[in-house]
Amino acid sequence: MCKGACRAVPVHVAENAWRYIFRHTRRTRSAGRALKAHAMFNAECLSRDTRLTPMRILLTVVQSMVVFSVLLVCSLEAQAEKNIGIFLFSDETRYTLAAKGIMDKLIEGGFGPSTKFIIENAEYNKATAAEYVKKFVANKMDLIFTIGTSATMPIAREIKNTPIVFAIVYDPVAAGIAKSWTNSGNNTTGATTNMPMSKIFDSLKLITSVKRLAVLYTPDEKNSEITLKNLQDVHQKYKINVIPIPFTTKEEIAQILPEVIRTSDALYITGSNLVDSQVLMIVEMATKAKVVTITHLEDLVAKGVLLGVCSDPYLIGRQAGEQGIQILNGAKPSSIPIEIPKESKVILNMKTLRAGQFQMPQDLMKTVRKKIE
Repeated sequence: MCKGACRAVPVHVAENAWRYIFRHTRRTRSAGRALKAHAMFNAECLSRDTRLTPMRILLTVVQSMVVFSVLLVCSLEAQAEKNIGIFLFSDETRYTLAAKGIMDKLIEGGFGPSTKFIIENAEYNKATAAEYVKKFVANKMDLIFTIGTSATMPIAREIKNTPIVFAIVYDPVAAGIAKSWTNSGNNTTGATTNMPMSKIFDSLKLITSVKRLAVLYTPDEKNSEITLKNLQDVHQKYKINVIPIPFTTKEEIAQILPEVIRTSDALYITGSNLVDSQVLMIVEMATKAKVVTITHLEDLVAKGVLLGVCSDPYLIGRQAGEQGIQILNGAKPSSIPIEIPKESKVILNMKTLRAGQFQMPQDLMKTVRKKIE
């Protein structure tokens, strides 16, 4: 038994430790400040008494318990105080899967039920999108996730002080969202669907002797225009003529498509919202004429496009979610490089394959990782 030294720590000592640490952390409630305050308090005590007594050891334990309590409170308060926005331009499958990936990653990172999420869908309407931008500004969000180029551009244009993490954006640099892939130069970062178009052409050449590839796109939809440009950049290597087919209305598609199919060997379906909305009709007409359809978007293959060389939108969402967690933990968006898909896969729609009686060579079938029935 100790005599004298081994006595209970006075209540005022523990209270003073709490007050000292809380005083140095109350402004930010940050774990970093709590740890710094703990070190400062220890140093202050040691400067007064350097003897390693049982009393000193017990006091250190009490301080550590106080710091742990502060850290726990800080963590819970930080999560409870976070307002996170998720903005989709539409409910296209690739967008909703990306949103799920974001949410799953955030929950795994500790941002769950205690975090306030505001999730909005513009439903293809640019005027509605503009209203939601105002709503996100008014709610003073800590972080905004945007899904799709059409959702990202109005948010990035109007909101400059809130971190923005995008997903399912084909080329954020070409779209003017970021200055470079390694450093956005602003309040944005994110995960893209961008992949080398050579992969598309490699698969296409295995199917048929393609000479004319019609690219269905919509002017002024940046992701759609950039996809077209990337195809044009590499087409000469494959000796394939890329034919731009601009569509601005549903009526145009119905009127022009028959002639496009008649004069093309294959159709490329871009991420245009207009083209996507008519993809069932496009695929049906092309398949009847035994014209191959191809895309880089998995949800369009699920809707009937014959072949896709695609990234996984759910995994892209998880990539964006991880970037968001880094930002919520203190990183600046511009310090986080924009990411491309970690992997791609060849997907084949078997129903369309059978309907069009397309012959798939074994060299291509060996590369197929997913078949949609």
